[in-house]
Amino acid sequence: MKNERINVSRREFLIHTGLTGAGFALGLTLPLDDRALAAEATASAATTEVNAWVVIEPDDTVIIRIARSEMGQGSLTGLAQLVAEELECDWSKVTTEYASPAQSLARDQVWGSFQTGGSRGIRTSHDYVRKGGAVAREMLIQAAANEWSVPTDECSAAKSVITHNPSGRTTTYGKVATAAAKLEPPFDVILKDPEDWTIAGKPVKRLDTKDKVTGKQVYGADLQLPGMLNAAIKACPVFGGTVKSFDAKAISKRPGVRKVVQVGDDAVAVVADTWWQANSALDALPIQWKEGANAKLSSDAIDKTLTEGLNSDDDVFTGNQAGDAKAALKDSAKTVQAIYSYPYQAHACMEPMNATARWTKQRCEVWCPTQNGETALQDTAKAAGLPAEQCEVYKLHLGGGFGRRAIHDYITQAVTIAKQMPGTPVKLLWTREEDIQHDHYHPVTKCKLVGGLDEKGNLAGLHVRISGHSIAAVRWPGMLRAFNGADMLAFQGFVEDDMLGGDHSIGYSIANLKVEHAMRNPAVPPGPWRAVNAHQNAVYTECFIDELAEAAGKDPLEFRQNLMAKHPKNLAVLNAVAKKVGWGKPVPEGIHRGLAVFKSFASYTAACAEVTVDDGKIKIQRITAAIDPGHAVNPQQIEAQVEGSIVYGLSALLYGEITVKDGRIEQGNFDTYPMLLINEMPKVDVILMPSGDFWGGVGEPTTVIAAPAVLNAIYAATGKRIREVPLKNSDLRLA
Repeated sequence: MKNERINVSRREFLIHTGLTGAGFALGLTLPLDDRALAAEATASAATTEVNAWVVIEPDDTVIIRIARSEMGQGSLTGLAQLVAEELECDWSKVTTEYASPAQSLARDQVWGSFQTGGSRGIRTSHDYVRKGGAVAREMLIQAAANEWSVPTDECSAAKSVITHNPSGRTTTYGKVATAAAKLEPPFDVILKDPEDWTIAGKPVKRLDTKDKVTGKQVYGADLQLPGMLNAAIKACPVFGGTVKSFDAKAISKRPGVRKVVQVGDDAVAVVADTWWQANSALDALPIQWKEGANAKLSSDAIDKTLTEGLNSDDDVFTGNQAGDAKAALKDSAKTVQAIYSYPYQAHACMEPMNATARWTKQRCEVWCPTQNGETALQDTAKAAGLPAEQCEVYKLHLGGGFGRRAIHDYITQAVTIAKQMPGTPVKLLWTREEDIQHDHYHPVTKCKLVGGLDEKGNLAGLHVRISGHSIAAVRWPGMLRAFNGADMLAFQGFVEDDMLGGDHSIGYSIANLKVEHAMRNPAVPPGPWRAVNAHQNAVYTECFIDELAEAAGKDPLEFRQNLMAKHPKNLAVLNAVAKKVGWGKPVPEGIHRGLAVFKSFASYTAACAEVTVDDGKIKIQRITAAIDPGHAVNPQQIEAQVEGSIVYGLSALLYGEITVKDGRIEQGNFDTYPMLLINEMPKVDVILMPSGDFWGGVGEPTTVIAAPAVLNAIYAATGKRIREVPLKNSDLRLA
């Protein structure tokens, strides 16, 4: 790949990024947002904004603005690497700050999308953030050339130093930044060939680690502002229920209590000097609820609804179809059928939902962890009853997100409370119980799969029927209109693109295929949960592929390989894992293996799990995982993300289950919704194999392969198929 000259005129920039009204703006000084943790903070007169992405201080410190959110996945460092690579700055002097959602609105969406979800943080912004660094570099070089009265093509930049090559004269970015900011940006810039990267593509240390380990990092739950009050909240425990009444006088004289307020139709909050005072008073507050129509909702009733969807033709949508699956199954020499199910899951972020708001009739400000600063600003404005131009959101690092902090009910609540305390900042912090019992849950689904084999044991046809929630129907109904009522998100992993389709391949060549979704929407609110629908779809697909391989009398690796001849990247990660573990060779006594391979979020992944089972006790010894994300911006971060995603996937497999009784969530804390413990964590070997010709995601793809690989290994060990998770409900226990 050669260095590529990129035209960054306004029209071309829009074409490249696909962003409405995006472009570079120069010469404006922005607030420093949460770096000062106060709305009134303004940029120092000594700093210079070269363009929207790059601010330079006289001592050559480079501040790179990041629009996406940091929630532990490393996007902040990765995006800074991409900008710094093109900027040709000194990486040791790089720091970051969050871009301002309100300023982005005021500046014609100069920073593009703030959305951080679907593993899109880097893969959908790499192009324009690199251009941001390249444009700033060229402006700095131009400023130096103007000062020396020499042509720019006689100058070069490296590590924040500009050199006039013929004479050897040098200057630094800090010395020419002010002059550079006054220049018009160039219409075209050259982006570096990834083969020439010196910062991007390298395992540099994360920029946020030091502040985290020293305790300097401020999360939303830590935030302190002058004169701040604290709020605790309790919503109706039954979905769809409302507040009937509450007796504020009963707690009005408790220490520190300032106010008791109703929040919307369904919640009550107490505002006090400290959060402990607020929450203790809330626990003592007499509240009566109108439980409504869902008071008798139960997991059993939901399961019956989903089972009905497996066999009914009502509200059924086809997301992927090839050939004639029905006829192929009818003519097959052997058919195999199985029904799998996957439960509700809570996000259970380490940091419960929280936001701090300050409201006046003229302005509303919110400090919060959010996965999308732009929609957080919109939700703030709506709750505040003010134009977005009179609001601001100050983004903070997230103590976990996993999709939960893309839904801003907690921000709406904080603003609603603050409106009743004008001029006073109020921090709302949910309890762990509130966080788990009022989540937007990973959707519950069941899946019936029927496969047909010909006389030679080849897969002749496959019919898949998923029954369950539609996240889009609840969260983004406009997506349904775009696809004639279908929720394409429900088919993640069953179509080539992770969201909307493509060449309609699932990584296997199946001549006769039909994949359907019976849309069934119980009253429990669904939401995006790490890997979204790819998570359960990988379990359904990869466990059933193992069942088909057994029915065909073939090795699970060989069976997959035969179906992947036209899918070289899928095959490559699968073969890499098989080679690493020595598939087909003798294994240590007691060790049993299972495979899984899956494409999601544009990346190719595969895994082999190794387990031992002794007297009903299972030990997951090792998981070998391979990923091809196309480009690898920081290999060290990718390895950490693979390891972390496997923790998340195994927690769900082993323990994760949200159940409903009398319209209420039965789980409330980590004693009833446990996570994987460190002594239960297997060894993880990561094979990073970026092929370099595309940009894939990292944070979610390997989450989905851990569970099916382990389930297939358990079958190899026990001869028993487990089609319902979590494993805690089976007769197996972790050793």
